[in-house]
Amino acid sequence: MVWKPNVTVAAIIEKNGRFLLVEEETTEGVRLNQPAGHLEDGESLIEAVIRETREETAHPFVPGHLVGIYRMPVPEKDLTYLRFAFAGEAGSEIENQALDHGIIRTVWLTPEELQATPEKWRSPLVWQCVADYLAGRRYPLSILNE
Repeated sequence: MVWKPNVTVAAIIEKNGRFLLVEEETTEGVRLNQPAGHLEDGESLIEAVIRETREETAHPFVPGHLVGIYRMPVPEKDLTYLRFAFAGEAGSEIENQALDHGIIRTVWLTPEELQATPEKWRSPLVWQCVADYLAGRRYPLSILNE
């Protein structure tokens, strides 16, 4: 059997000092996460993050930069996630668009509010991506060769 990581994308969206996050149902209960999800067959990383953000938040998303690439092993589940986190702008909410299955609602949190609730994070990557964004990590999208 060949080992393959699970490739995921995440959107880091900041507006007026607050970050757009989703509250979602997980096997561990309700958790906070960036709008995020899996890369699907035949789509680019950029297409995936635009799609996932729209599905989970009902906001169109325009990626501007790559914030980072994160490898997160989950030994107890025999999984490894490879996350590509993108910073960008969200457009106005699309009226009457249902949120993806499992998404309870969207929330805008300050870094302090997010940092104060680590027990609610879907994974440590939720804060790590925000911290890297706040540290000014920005890479041009042209770094991706798809």
